[in-house]
Amino acid sequence: MMFKVLLTKDAEHDLEDLYEYIARHDAPEKAAYVFGKIEEMLSRLADLPERGIVPKELQQLGINEFREVFFKPYRIVYRILNNNVYVLLIVDGRRDMQSLLQRRLLEA
Repeated sequence: MMFKVLLTKDAEHDLEDLYEYIARHDAPEKAAYVFGKIEEMLSRLADLPERGIVPKELQQLGINEFREVFFKPYRIVYRILNNNVYVLLIVDGRRDMQSLLQRRLLEA
């Protein structure tokens, strides 16, 4: 079964911010490369979204309805509901993920 992959507004902003940051601090070509790899990861979620793992920061709290996949160091956090995959967060995994996940997913 194919799932529909949908980015939330926050995830769209994450992707835009990530692209702009890499283009400005590294090179536009590098930003395009990272953007393409993340797009590949997102398209793979349409085929097999269950392949992701529960983020360890949430698993420690007993919260198991979210999953994530990686294009290191970037983390893509999503939730599967019915036939849809809702991408909630696309961030550099070197950030303070505990605070970010709590603010973005649990307090929303």
